[in-house]
Amino acid sequence: MDMKKVILSMIAGAAFMVSCGPKSTAVTGPKYTASEKLVQGKTIFENSCAKCHKLPDPAKHDDQGWIKTLSRMAPKAKLSTDQHQMVYDYLISVNKK
Repeated sequence: MDMKKVILSMIAGAAFMVSCGPKSTAVTGPKYTASEKLVQGKTIFENSCAKCHKLPDPAKHDDQGWIKTLSRMAPKAKLSTDQHQMVYDYLISVNKK
């Protein structure tokens, strides 16, 4: 492989990594209880999740079920770690009521 091809493949790889958006780390439990964070979580849930599918009922999963579901879906929705956490906290707060 010549140097030009190596450089082009490196540029393509870097562009791909940037296009993947922010990566969300796994949520392991609740973090936010402040009402403004829960409202933000609700807004993110409604706006991000509804882009691809019908919004699921928050009662569909328990706390652990939402951890599994969101860990799979947050990267697809390109949620940041903080956004991922706020959506999780919103969903479990609704379930507790």
